[in-house]
Amino acid sequence: MSDTDRKIAEALDDDDYAFLTKLEGDRGLFQQIGDSWHGPLGGWAKLIFGFTFALGMLFLFVVWQVVHTSHPMAHAMWAISGVALLVIIGFAKEWMFARMNMLTILREIKRLQVQVALLSEEKNAD
Repeated sequence: MSDTDRKIAEALDDDDYAFLTKLEGDRGLFQQIGDSWHGPLGGWAKLIFGFTFALGMLFLFVVWQVVHTSHPMAHAMWAISGVALLVIIGFAKEWMFARMNMLTILREIKRLQVQVALLSEEKNAD
């Protein structure tokens, strides 16, 4: 722990310390997905998650059709449908992960704001 970190920890009251301690911990994938369901775009995140899940189930059905279809034209059409579904699922997941990354960056900015405010208070107190 650096000297600056030690000074920040000493300057914190209990509430501030609990808040920063919460921000320090690593969050897993499922917690980050859950966090993305809150806030102004939470409804969209839930919709995209459900949409992606439904498309995943549809993709499994398409794969089953590809395996069990013997007619060459039908086989090709099911295979093309499967590739198209994979592309759409990829775009939906990209949106989800971009949202999760944005929330992680906002979390770090908030953490830095708290640290700068605490250092400013400490400097003004001296």
